Amino acid sequence: MTSPVIPIARAGATKQRKRQAPKGRPVIPEALAEVQELMGPAPWRHDLLIEYLHRINDRYHQLGSPHMAALARLLGLAQTEVYEVATFYHHFDVVKEKPDGSLPAPPALTVRVCDGLSCEMAGAKALLDKLPALLGREVRVIPAPCVGRCEQAPVAVVHQKPVPGATPESVRTEVQAQNLYDHPGNFIDFDAYVTGGGYSLLRDCVEHRRDLESVLKTMEDAGLRGLGGAGFPTGRKWRIVRAEAAPRMMAVNIDEGEPGTFKDRVYLERDPHRFLEGMLIASWAVGISAIYIYLRDEYHGCRELLETELAKLQDNPPVPMPTIELRRGAGAYICGEESAMIESIEGKRGMPRLRPPYVAQVGLFGRPTLEHNFETLFWVRELLERGAPWFAGQGRNGRKGLRSFSVSGRVKNPGVKLAPAGITARQLIDEFCGGMKEGHIFYGYLPGGASGGILPASMGDIPLDFDTLQPYGCFIGSAAVIVLSNQDTAKMAARNMMRFFEHESCGQCTPCRVGTAKTNTLIAKDDWDKPLLAELSQVMRDASICGLGQAAPNPVDTVIKYFPNELT
Repeated sequence: MTSPVIPIARAGATKQRKRQAPKGRPVIPEALAEVQELMGPAPWRHDLLIEYLHRINDRYHQLGSPHMAALARLLGLAQTEVYEVATFYHHFDVVKEKPDGSLPAPPALTVRVCDGLSCEMAGAKALLDKLPALLGREVRVIPAPCVGRCEQAPVAVVHQKPVPGATPESVRTEVQAQNLYDHPGNFIDFDAYVTGGGYSLLRDCVEHRRDLESVLKTMEDAGLRGLGGAGFPTGRKWRIVRAEAAPRMMAVNIDEGEPGTFKDRVYLERDPHRFLEGMLIASWAVGISAIYIYLRDEYHGCRELLETELAKLQDNPPVPMPTIELRRGAGAYICGEESAMIESIEGKRGMPRLRPPYVAQVGLFGRPTLEHNFETLFWVRELLERGAPWFAGQGRNGRKGLRSFSVSGRVKNPGVKLAPAGITARQLIDEFCGGMKEGHIFYGYLPGGASGGILPASMGDIPLDFDTLQPYGCFIGSAAVIVLSNQDTAKMAARNMMRFFEHESCGQCTPCRVGTAKTNTLIAKDDWDKPLLAELSQVMRDASICGLGQAAPNPVDTVIKYFPNELT
């Protein structure tokens, strides 16, 4: 017979606790009722913390302590846990009470002006200077990191409505008309996609007219690699995650925060179900139980589009489907890193995890996770229908496949250019972008967005693809090509990039947090301390936890190496 377990009394346990109420701010009943209404019916989930914060922020245009305390009470969290998540993300307006205990009135309207490199070259600073006086005191005008519309530079966002090619007058027009929301249009919706044969390939897979091994082999033979930046072979990733124990999760990265990158948005705005079918085929091949789609908050129109089209798909499923949840980012570039994105989906700060274990082994909610970029999944249907030789047969200069280049800057026709892998920057400009803008001469380019480094025009004949740029201290990443002209300087570009990295560092590790700030201080001077910058760069590369800190020195290092004329 098993002896009963007798609890051991702690010393002093019989004494009455002096403090009966929980630590923290008292919860106001009115705030509790307001938050409960926004959250909807119970049960409430900890992993939806960021979604709940969005609902409060959208309704009241700010996050005050009364509502955050109420949210903490309803979720059973410490108030500090809610506060640290809310203050981590840039798109939550966390405010403090005034001396009399009341909250400040939120701005009537917020206008964000993108100050990314492409927008800076197109006149963002002038917009930021002119708009406050033009729009009046009740409209808040603030700079914003890249909003993923570099081909439309300069861009302002009136609440949630993007204004491409923004001028002071066009922004004022949108403000006066109260055009505050982005409504997508002119895309292939569910009915049109199905009429055109959509989801028949998925049915063939699920109903065994396509066998799993042939699908995996096609993905491997085609050589499709992850198109979010890392470039890991897609077919191999599917096999790796499939070999892990069930249940398995899937996380789709549409955060697309790399300055200069906008390809995912463009494809999503045109043909969302091609992506969704590819996602479901990958889910079938790997044996996925639940899918989480992480969409950056700046893509408001895309979110409306996806919510609508996902609902249509789920109401008329072509096959039995896993659970699919669409999650909303909150303005944090670091959440483009796979483990930081997973932390954010789980309702936490987007802090990159130490590895190993890798997310393929221990990812979402502790389960093996297949993580993919949007564009990788967008190509799955095309590859399986046309076959591996079709995709592998594309390319130039000894490279294989196709690449979607996000091209912006001083070219005549910026935009997403589907071009052969291995094409050079000069060929990309001349053959796909109509050449340089009138009055501009090709001076330099960023081959892989903010973190991919900067190269001079004299090196414009290097094939653009995975593994071709590393010998020069650069990489292709998400294939965001920003073109500089003789009216720009590489120093200007490096300063813009480093301001971005300092702003977006999550702060978890000292080399990145302090290194980006210190680098900014050093390069703000006319005379750069090259030995100190080199030492700082090495420390950041060696000791930063994730790719942000490891790649942040690239713009500065390449300016020193390839543009010495600007530093004398």
